[in-house]
Amino acid sequence: MTGRNENEELLAFLESAGAYGLGAGETVKRIETHASHVFLAGERAYKMKKPVKFTFLDFSTLEKRKAACEHEVELNRRTAPDIYLGVTPVRRRGVDFVIGGDEGEVVEYLVEMKRFGGDGLLATLAEKGALDLSAVKELAGNIAAFHRKAEVTPDFGGAAGCARIVAGSAEDMKPLAGTVLDAEKVRRVTVLSEALIERHAALLDERRKAGYVRHCHGDLHLGNVTMVEGHPVIFDCIEFDDRLARIDVLYDLAFLLMDLAFRAESDARLAGFAARALNTWLDSLGQDEIEPAIRGLALLPLFVSMRAVVRAKVTAVQVKGGGNTKKRDNEKREKARAYLDFALKMLEETPPRLIAVGGLSGTGKSTVAKEIAARTGGALGAVHLRSDIIRKRMFGVGPLDRLPGEAYAPGVGERVYEEMRSLARTALDAGMSVVTDAVFARDEERRAVEELSSQAGMAFAGLWLEAPASVLEKRVAAREKEGRDPSDAGVEVLRKQLAYDLGKIEWARVDASGTPKETLARALEALACAPAFL
Repeated sequence: MTGRNENEELLAFLESAGAYGLGAGETVKRIETHASHVFLAGERAYKMKKPVKFTFLDFSTLEKRKAACEHEVELNRRTAPDIYLGVTPVRRRGVDFVIGGDEGEVVEYLVEMKRFGGDGLLATLAEKGALDLSAVKELAGNIAAFHRKAEVTPDFGGAAGCARIVAGSAEDMKPLAGTVLDAEKVRRVTVLSEALIERHAALLDERRKAGYVRHCHGDLHLGNVTMVEGHPVIFDCIEFDDRLARIDVLYDLAFLLMDLAFRAESDARLAGFAARALNTWLDSLGQDEIEPAIRGLALLPLFVSMRAVVRAKVTAVQVKGGGNTKKRDNEKREKARAYLDFALKMLEETPPRLIAVGGLSGTGKSTVAKEIAARTGGALGAVHLRSDIIRKRMFGVGPLDRLPGEAYAPGVGERVYEEMRSLARTALDAGMSVVTDAVFARDEERRAVEELSSQAGMAFAGLWLEAPASVLEKRVAAREKEGRDPSDAGVEVLRKQLAYDLGKIEWARVDASGTPKETLARALEALACAPAFL
């Protein structure tokens, strides 16, 4: 025995390769945070809670640390069951320690995890310019599925819950205002956030009562998602205070959207990623979920701003805390200020816009519509409403599932267009720009979507994509063979469309006979006549 206290002895033991049965040539890496030690040993990672007590967590006793470890494993197994393996005791046997087993006094508990490399973190991939859009879209779909299963917690959230978060952030930023952060900007972001909460109090409380406040992840940024065998896996949710994770599902999603949109401000490679994530999340919702979700988008600027403020204050505290080089402090200071600027930007009102993209099957209108939605409506983009997905949602199937014949019976098409217009109106009322995407073969269908904008007193742009029949037939045949597109329209459907009387097309005509990139360029050029859209 040495003169060191038990905690120092335990840390020394857990840093030794022998504690985990590793060979003499292997090493153990320790990572320390404000509340824990993490030991990377071979193919495993072990997290030990520090015996600390803060205003927001209490790990001061062995019993509380055990409960916290068990709670962490339970919650994180919702999204990462293969990473969180369980809780393992550390025991004292005589003068030695041992991990696991049944003999000896338990002196500590560890969360045992499967180890993974930092290179797979989505934050790391984003910083390297290697973050793939397909991974972000898969992640957004996974988040929608996770939210659907999450425990409903109606005693939390609502206007009062948001007000507490804003007030807490304002209090946390007081010692930072005038030093690291601009005092006037701190005041403005708080005042504007409070005003939005007051304006949307009824909606916030309505969503709480309707079951959209749930036990979420709570910390859904790119640093808490890693690629495992080619798929994104969410880990490290908030476990030390359930109140911080019992939030509106849109506030949970907002952290991911904020992270993507903020990074895109300085990295063009991520431009549009936030919009694609948002629209994938929306497309993953069921028929009973979609209208409340789109109505709830009125809260998104507030929620994204609140997330940016959290990042601003956390980053600013790292400057005030010292321990960094002067260069590192300057970098942290600039980043904290950039987060605060982004938070204010999100609270600025942007007039919503309505764009319609039409054309026969095979013109590539959905590809164009997705790209336009990612470029329209500010940092979060526009809501992309695709008739193919709307139809499938109405019949209770997934985007890539094939629909039965009755889904195309007479009258169903009219219902699909009516639903699309209804959702578009809801999104516009929520302050979101909208891109509608359908064939729009009939003159009355085109006029009806135009009337949405005139009723709301906003600008409208319509694009009509066209290409030779031979080009369209070749594309549709290839798409039908691949089976990876939400559209069920095959060659026979296209041939029927080619016989339609389209009437007078007054929308801007776009040559879609070239590559997708060429078609998009022409579509954007057509929209350039109305620069307020882009």
